[in-house]
Amino acid sequence: MGALEFAFRTILLSSLLIIGKAEVYIVTIEGEPVISYKGGVNGFEATAVDSDEKIDTTSELVTSYAEHLEKKHDMLLGMLFDQGTYQKLYSYRHLINGFAVHISPEQAETLRRAPGVKSVERDWKVKRLTTHTPQFLGLPTGVWPTGGGHDKAGEDIVIGFVDSGIYPHHPSFSSHTEPYGPLPKYRGKCEVDPDTKRSFCNGKIIGAQHFARAAIAAGAFNPSVDFASPLDGDGHGSHTAAIAAGNNGIPVRMHGHEFGKASGMAPRARVAVYKALYRLFGGFVADVVAAIDQAVYDGVDILSLSVGPNSPPTSTRTTFLNPFDATLLSAVKAGVFVAQAAGNGGPFPKTLVSYSPWITSVAAAIDDRRYKNHLVLGNGKMLPGIGLSPSTQPNRTFTMVAANDVLLDSSVMKYSPSDCQRPDVLNKNLVQGNILLCGYSFNFVTGTASVKKVSETAKSLGAIGFVLAVENVSPGTKFDPVPVGVPGILITDVSRSMDLIDYYNVSTIRDWTGRVKSFKAVGSIGDGLMPILHKSAPQVALFSARGPNIKDFGFQDADLLKPDILAPGSLIWAAWSPNGTDEPNYVGEGFAMISGTSMAAPHIAGIAALVKQKHPHWSPASIKSALMTTSSKLDRAGRPLQAQQYSETEAMKLVTATPFDYGSGHVNPRAALDPGLVFDAGYNDYLGFLCTTPGIDAHEIKNYTNSPCNYSMGRPSNLNSPSITIAHLVRTQTVTRTVTNVAQQETYVITTRMDPSVALEASPPAITINPGASRKFTVTLTVRSLTGTYSFGEILMKGSRGHKVRIPVVAMGYKR
Repeated sequence: MGALEFAFRTILLSSLLIIGKAEVYIVTIEGEPVISYKGGVNGFEATAVDSDEKIDTTSELVTSYAEHLEKKHDMLLGMLFDQGTYQKLYSYRHLINGFAVHISPEQAETLRRAPGVKSVERDWKVKRLTTHTPQFLGLPTGVWPTGGGHDKAGEDIVIGFVDSGIYPHHPSFSSHTEPYGPLPKYRGKCEVDPDTKRSFCNGKIIGAQHFARAAIAAGAFNPSVDFASPLDGDGHGSHTAAIAAGNNGIPVRMHGHEFGKASGMAPRARVAVYKALYRLFGGFVADVVAAIDQAVYDGVDILSLSVGPNSPPTSTRTTFLNPFDATLLSAVKAGVFVAQAAGNGGPFPKTLVSYSPWITSVAAAIDDRRYKNHLVLGNGKMLPGIGLSPSTQPNRTFTMVAANDVLLDSSVMKYSPSDCQRPDVLNKNLVQGNILLCGYSFNFVTGTASVKKVSETAKSLGAIGFVLAVENVSPGTKFDPVPVGVPGILITDVSRSMDLIDYYNVSTIRDWTGRVKSFKAVGSIGDGLMPILHKSAPQVALFSARGPNIKDFGFQDADLLKPDILAPGSLIWAAWSPNGTDEPNYVGEGFAMISGTSMAAPHIAGIAALVKQKHPHWSPASIKSALMTTSSKLDRAGRPLQAQQYSETEAMKLVTATPFDYGSGHVNPRAALDPGLVFDAGYNDYLGFLCTTPGIDAHEIKNYTNSPCNYSMGRPSNLNSPSITIAHLVRTQTVTRTVTNVAQQETYVITTRMDPSVALEASPPAITINPGASRKFTVTLTVRSLTGTYSFGEILMKGSRGHKVRIPVVAMGYKR
């Protein structure tokens, strides 16, 4: 342990002893942060950037003003409290002006009352929102060639990942292909591995830092499993980074089988790692805000956030105003595009954890690849199931033995032997050469049992293969195929599991005590290694969080559509950290196939990098608009998108999806590179949105943005976003939108379509726009009938040169 680390821990321990029940608080104070300081403090010139402009980190003005802010933070704490009774964790200087501090609730009250303090919020937790998709999205043929091929796709674009770190030795992140040159615009640091003394960076990985002060102060950090370095102790961070920016053509090999070649969306983009999530507890907002602040200061182009609050922070009344969202608003002001996972609380309404208009909130889709397998019984019945496994020998059946019937000693029942996690309690002589039947216990749901362990048990006992039968299932349990090295299958349908058990019991001969005299049940396991490609794709995944979006924690509906867009997020193959333990089925592996909106967000981050590469001067809002207006509402078969939903019996069914499931639609990368028109918006527009949203206190807005409400857009629905939402439509309302032409001169015909309960009209019916010019149009919504439910529609702008621009419209009519 270095002297500095020892001193830090000593201070930490002493402060914990003095403070007692201390907690971490995020404090904002008066005075502009670097990004919005327009001058006025004696001796310090302005550092504010225009909207969509990077902070000049080399500037002496920026450095000296940032130091001035930090001194003010230290002075305030020093004036209020005795040294040793508090511990400042971070100073936030670039995107918000404030700090994170570890103090007692009594000290927090003192801070709240101190002059110059704007807000004091107790820190809250965040969590992870947990191949084939480049082909599914058409990147190799439709997008990469336009930028010079996969070996140039994303060149010189830096994607920052606020996640659980990275495994730098993975081939997805190697720089052995074409070497990377220096990138002077990026100024991030590279930490050194404390064990090997090697840098975490290699040219492909251009920055690697970790943030854990709040986690340490809260007593949640365990250095032996969480690693006090950017090393990924979880797997999640390596997976998300590889989806967005992993190298192209990396063979996905497991158990001697190749499942295809993995690639990121922008395989030539650089990876900048900001580790703020940890294995056992997720993360703390104080650490996440510090990571985002650093990433923007370092000069990332894109931020990928597969992280969201465990629950809305109840201390802040408004979803759009808290230290996390306010920091991201400043990030967007600095020209950084932000993709955030929408959340995994679906399929229930109002489950989103990504709320704000400046963030691109990403829902998760199931793509066209499915893995299926089957078990054939001796009585001729074929039982479907899932299992990424080789088959048993063709044209042969094998005897089946149940785990409970091959115990070495009946007293081991306390170990729940039927789930086949412990080979030492089963009789190898009876299992060898046979198929082992196991039961899917509750331990699989809690993560203390795994399919991987069943396959290891079967292999160590010399079994030909295994069957895992689900006899009862909790509603909403999701079964994913797991790659295994021996023939194996999971029978997920309870009625089919009963068919198997009935056949086994009828065929097995027992004595009067119930002990087996001879095993006569036989069966064979099919080949589950080859995926089946379905046309009924994409579909909105069951777990993907749904709208309507909420504006406060009374769950009042917001005049803003969320999620924004749909991207693949189910069963995604990508890099894994061999020491990652987030998924018990992939412990020790180099790749994992997992699901979550966590996997969808980096798809959008990587595709945004491709758009940014082609259009380097586009604002984050323009990139977001290009992705949204060109997205698709149809599946591969040309039918309207469907969403997975629960039926009355809590089984899964498919329903026609709505914008609350998919936002504008499923991403179409090829079309996004050439959208024709964009809906641009900047910092002032987002302020206008906040200032016109009913129920938000102007004083609260000034606290978080350092800006007064002197700019109004009339209503929040007038924000120039590529969607229109009016949660409370009374009689008639007209909204305005402005489009900017990013192509050649073109004439667009504007048509509308809407559910019959709301009339929708656009004016004018056609517009001609010159290159680079902007034109306004208005949209009028009128209540026709009161249904008590939302009505859905769209505005379609068809260009004379073939561009199509589509924006979703959502409204609920009220009498008054």
